[in-house]
Amino acid sequence: MSPCAPRRPSPVAQRPFCRAQPRASVLVIVMITILFTAFALVAFIEKAGNDLLVEHREAQARRLRMEAYSALEVTLAVLEDFRLATNGLHSPAEGWNDPLAFAGYTPTEDRRVEISFDDESAKISLPHATAQILSRLFQVWELSVADADATADALAGWMKHGHTYTTSVTPDYDRGPVPYEAPGRPLRSYHELAAIEKVREIFYAEDGRPNDLWRRFADNVSLLDFAKPNLNAAKPDVLQALGQFDQTQQRNLTDFTSGRGSYQTTGPGFFQNPNEADRITGGTGGNSGAFVTTISALRINLTVHDGRSQFRLSCVVTAGSAAKAVQTRATSATAKAGAASPAAAAPPPAAAAAATAQNAASRNLNYPFTLLEIRENDEIPPPPPPPPPQP
Repeated sequence: MSPCAPRRPSPVAQRPFCRAQPRASVLVIVMITILFTAFALVAFIEKAGNDLLVEHREAQARRLRMEAYSALEVTLAVLEDFRLATNGLHSPAEGWNDPLAFAGYTPTEDRRVEISFDDESAKISLPHATAQILSRLFQVWELSVADADATADALAGWMKHGHTYTTSVTPDYDRGPVPYEAPGRPLRSYHELAAIEKVREIFYAEDGRPNDLWRRFADNVSLLDFAKPNLNAAKPDVLQALGQFDQTQQRNLTDFTSGRGSYQTTGPGFFQNPNEADRITGGTGGNSGAFVTTISALRINLTVHDGRSQFRLSCVVTAGSAAKAVQTRATSATAKAGAASPAAAAPPPAAAAAATAQNAASRNLNYPFTLLEIRENDEIPPPPPPPPPQP
């Protein structure tokens, strides 16, 4: 061929590549399949990890739960020893403020157990509180006399059937957007305050959340049923509202029982008789007879630590029948006025037999304390801050 002759195109170069497009489609399908498989694998791993974490936490909680109840039994045993020796529990200043150390209790597996006490009977018992006592308490919180009387009146009307309102409060619960009726029994939860007319205006903010007065009410008023508060742990507001002590007397009583102020060098003290308070208050004014000096209901807070794991246990105990929980059922005033049918009045034979067997078992056990409330892994509130110093 002559060097100057034009080149003819190669037949191979002119042949179309028909197989390139099918190969690319297969590659895309494989990539998509791998992508979906990766997503499914990641989701499975995450779910499996969560399931394993839940199982681990449940197993850890079961182990710590046994430790918590063991520490609780030791605590109750120490409290019973002090109760028998001192004719009732008066204050942790008696020496039972650290019962686990007193008993020489050592947690297993290098765990750590924290314990704290809160005297539930240091508050005003709501089932025994009159409208006058509640009004004085609200006035201590610097509510006007009219607002304090109206709030106490509304609260009393919620808890008692046939209550005669003495203020301008005229509840009309059955005509609201969601009609309901006043239960005619003491509160079972502090959140019931949101359902009571006039009360919710005082204890709740505009956004519907509990305000500082709600928290102050929960800190000074107990929902449990006991006769009188314990003078050795009475809150400052309770001393002023129920005991009618002036600010100087209230401060002296609080300093004596907590070991502050002029009693800082002697440490916390306690009274064995309400009349002993006269030497602190001066014997003029106040009503120490509105109090007792023994604990009716004691809240025990236990926290078991194991590394970063925790188990919280909170229970309220009482000795004998010194305190009890509110068990009255909410009943309609109309239904209460009518006679109950015999079938409703008498429990079925099976229930009566079960109750009798349970009572017999309780007598045979002869357990020194009655559990009024017990909660697990609830948020245990910190102790309230000390009251501000009075001028």
